[in-house]
Order: sequence, then C-alpha cells, then structure tokens
Amino acid sequence: MTFEVSLPARGTTVEVQFAAEVPADPGAVLVPVSSGDGLELPVTALSARGLLESLEAVGAKGAAGEVTRLLIDDRLTLSFGLGNSDDIDEEAVRRAAGALARSLSGVEHATITAELGIRPIVEGLLLGGYSYTGLKSPESTPEKVRITVVGGDEPAAREEFERAVIVAESTLLTRDLVNTPANFLYPESYARVMEEVAGQCGLDVEVYDEEYLEANSYGGILAVGKGSVRPPRLVHLVWNGGKEGGPVTAALVGKGITFDTGGISLKPAPQMEDMISDMGGSAAQLGAIAAAARLGIPARVEAWLPLAENMPSGSATHPGDVITHYGGLTSEVLNTDAEGRLVLADAIARASEDSPAYLIETATLTGAQMVALGTRTMGVMGSDEFRDRVAEIGREVGENAWAMPLLEEQNEDLKSPVADIRNVHNSRNGGMLYAGLYLSRFVHEDTEWVHMDVAGPAWNTGGAHGYTPKRATGTPVRTIVETLLALAE
Repeated sequence: MTFEVSLPARGTTVEVQFAAEVPADPGAVLVPVSSGDGLELPVTALSARGLLESLEAVGAKGAAGEVTRLLIDDRLTLSFGLGNSDDIDEEAVRRAAGALARSLSGVEHATITAELGIRPIVEGLLLGGYSYTGLKSPESTPEKVRITVVGGDEPAAREEFERAVIVAESTLLTRDLVNTPANFLYPESYARVMEEVAGQCGLDVEVYDEEYLEANSYGGILAVGKGSVRPPRLVHLVWNGGKEGGPVTAALVGKGITFDTGGISLKPAPQMEDMISDMGGSAAQLGAIAAAARLGIPARVEAWLPLAENMPSGSATHPGDVITHYGGLTSEVLNTDAEGRLVLADAIARASEDSPAYLIETATLTGAQMVALGTRTMGVMGSDEFRDRVAEIGREVGENAWAMPLLEEQNEDLKSPVADIRNVHNSRNGGMLYAGLYLSRFVHEDTEWVHMDVAGPAWNTGGAHGYTPKRATGTPVRTIVETLLALAE
C-alpha cells in the first residue's frame, strides 16, 4: 500500500518487493562490500565469480557510502560499501543501502539478498531512494526502480519485510508533507490530508474548526492562528487497537505550524522559506499513528494535532497579550515567534484530559536545540525514566537522540506579573529546556510524558547523507513507532 493523498508532488522513487529466492531474471545485482584487511566481500547468493578481483582492480575500498558499478558476465553489478567490517551494525547497513539507493540512476530492476538484515536493507533503500522534485517539469522527475529483496521462505522474514515497508512509507509520507509548499499545505488543506490518511488506515478522525476552538477555549491555537486569513484547526485521530472504549495507552501531540513568519515578532528574511517545515512534528505523529494502525499495534493510541499559520497582520497576537489555554491556565505572550509551545499547550492539555498512560509530543520547537545538540541530534525531555527510554530507542533506530533535563531554577523564570506563566524567559540560556518546562505545566501529574525537540533533525539544510535526503527527513517517525511497539508489548 502507498498513501493516496491530495499533495502536489510525492518523493518516492524506489519500490521494493519480497522474494523467497533469487528470481530467474534478477536484473542488476546489488552486493555489499566492506573494508578490513583489504577489501572484503561477504558471501551472498549474488556474488559472481571474480567479483572481488574486479572490484580491487578498479580501486574499490569498501568504504561507507562507496558505490561501484561493474559489468560482469553481461550483468550490471553494483557494490555498496559498509565501512570497516568490525563496525557493521544495523545502522551501518541502513546508511549503506541508502547511499546505494541514490546511485541507481538508469536501473529499472535490481535484486539484493538480505543476509545483513531485512529491516535495515528495506528501510535504507526506501528512505535513501527518496527524491522530492516538487513542481518541477516532468522530465526532472527520477524514474522509479523496482528492487527485489530476497529474504528466504520463513514467515518471519516476510513479516519483517512488511513491517519495514510500513514504517518507511509512514516516514516518506511525513517527508512529503513537510516538503510541501505552504500555499498548498495550510490548516484546512492539511486537515483534509489527515482525513484521507485516516480513511485509508482505519483511523477515526474528527476535525475541529475555529468556531469550535473559540467555543471551547483553545486560546493558544486561536492566538497563533488569528493573524492569518487561513483559520486554524485541531485534528483528533484515534487508533482503537482492538480496545474500543478502553484506556488510552499513548497520546500523540505534534506541532503543526504550516508556516511560521514569527508573527509580530517577525523572523529575519534569510532562510524564512524553510519555515514550511514547522509542521514537522504533526506530520511525524500522523505518520506514526498511521503506522500503528497498519501494523495492528494492540494499544489504543490517540493523536491531537493543532494546525495554524503564524502570520503578522492587524488581527495578530501582540507581544504582551495574555491568553487563556484550554484547561484555564493563562500565559503572557512575550514573543509571538515562540508560538509552537502555545498550540502544543492546548493540545497537551486536551490529550491529558483522557488520562493516557503515556504522552509523546514532538515539535520543531527551538533554535536552541541546534545550539545545544547540533542539527542531527534531537533533545528529549520529560519524565525521567520514559525520557531516557525514548532517547535510547531513538539511537537504536538511527534517529540520534539525547536526554536533556528540565531545570528547577527555571521555574522562577516561568513566572509572569500578569498571567500564570510566560512563553519565553528573555534569556539566551537554556532556551530548549525552558520550552520543555513550559510544556510540562500542561501534562497531568499521573502521565508519563516525553517532549522531543527536532528543530534541526527534521529538516536537513545540507547535502544528502546515508539514507537522509536534503530538506525533510521524517524524523522522529521511526522513534515514535518503535516506542509504541515497546509500550504495547
């Protein structure tokens, strides 16, 4: 299955299919190599006689990311480097397969065997083969390549293949959404896409418009969205998990700012175009709950996704305004460019109302995340034990994550002379942690929760690497799905 959604462009260029054995016509063959005491060629069913010697003759080293093309016995062979043989793990295979997928120009059909693991190979190929060309002319669109993954005849092998495809497809959907220009993706159209995904995955869905938000006191979402001619939305998605009416195992919340100018606290013009990515948290949660449904995770999962466009206008929120969040807590808005935490606060308060055992929230929230941890490592805050567990899961699946504290001394900074709390602390110090502390005020005491700041990891401003493309990365879909699987178990 691939998602059929109302987007102007999609980025998928690789298709995979499962086979128990090597087909009679394998097309091009894809063979891993590594470095150690010279070039090393793992034994696979596709290793042709003389391949090692031929690779050595053309100078192949087996370095990570290296791809070498050879014609052997009239068949195209592509070797892909894994790096040092002593350091090969799932992530090394995933990255190598991703680099290979970007090097398949002109290949229509290829075959690879899965001795190195079905999951990392499938994820690496699908994620690495992603190429978003947007609205370019058709001749700029890459041709699709079909890859047969040979995994053996054990039922578990096919199950692992299907699971890897589902998780990768949710990540690709997230990338497509984040890459979509804001004139195509705004709160109303975004909510329609969510309804389409829900219909295809068996999710229950409700979309709440600005009149409902006004009537039910969602002050944060309204404050951020009221400067735009495109009104905000709140989308509620439910995967019952076979537990109709039962307790909520996990609530998912994600920031959905479809474009962020900063509002009255206007951002600088350079690179403001990247702010189409400010809905990356909501897109990741949509991908995650869609994967939960397709995988049949036996747990009730609900997502609350606030969608707004942060624009400056005569009706926009002023710095210094006081708003009332869902649930009654008041907040002084000192900076309208700290808007993500305002919409998240409403959604977290509403999600907490149903007493979920766990609450998982993610957002492209602060530039301070990149100052603290760089562009590839997300900051994870929240309940100590759950925070550490999620950070570890992120590292295991290849989405770098690091546990960060919530600072006791910043409780004083939260105080406002005119409201219960204020949305910024007017300091260069600990900005990511202050945002996490602000959000913590909206989580019920009995709920284990985690906040993942993915401001850098969700949007790659540099070149492609491993299975990570330019622009939208899809982080942290795989971390969230793996966490849901762990909670269900």
